[in-house]
Amino acid sequence: MARYAKEHKQVTRQRIIETAGRRLKRDGIDGSGVATLMKDAGLTNGAFYAHFASKEDLVAAAVSDQLRDQREWLASIVSGRAGLEQMVRTYLSPEHRDNPEAGCPSAALLDEITRCADPTKQAYTDSVLAFIDDIAAGLAPHDPPSARTKTLSVYALMIGTLQLSRALADRQLADDLLEQGICNALVVLDVTQQDWAAGCSDRTAGVEHAQLRHERPDT
Repeated sequence: MARYAKEHKQVTRQRIIETAGRRLKRDGIDGSGVATLMKDAGLTNGAFYAHFASKEDLVAAAVSDQLRDQREWLASIVSGRAGLEQMVRTYLSPEHRDNPEAGCPSAALLDEITRCADPTKQAYTDSVLAFIDDIAAGLAPHDPPSARTKTLSVYALMIGTLQLSRALADRQLADDLLEQGICNALVVLDVTQQDWAAGCSDRTAGVEHAQLRHERPDT
């Protein structure tokens, strides 16, 4: 019975972490109370402290779990530079933008993580760097550490692009921003052919022209 109880508790804890991850990405850390998080897992509020020392403890576990899922997703796609391009395109897709609860924890929660306590920030740092190192290994397989900073900057570019696209009321402009973000990320990662880079230049000009039309007042 003791062995069953221990395994059952671990399964229950994992269920709380997984459901909390989805809720946190949808409603935010501040917008998700302990009672709601426990209800999502099918448990009572009183059971919370049998699994976590505090809400912050759960947040750290949920964010780490979400980033671990992100690493598993990255490992499931084709390897090499083709895989990196697929990763960028999937990340900066309208589907990802429109479904934050099923997407990247960084894009959904980064502004709130900056206000969390140091242990949560450390858990996030450790987990996100593991994800970054996986990408860097695909970019520079013979020397992944050499590509870490570059990869991290591209990840930041992708996060910011996705966040801004989610905030824009103009759907066409939001879609154009995602397309431009794909071009920018792929050019920096240098994972595409020269003709695609040229196409990105054409897209940049087209987006800027469209923005000028959008911003120019009627005369």
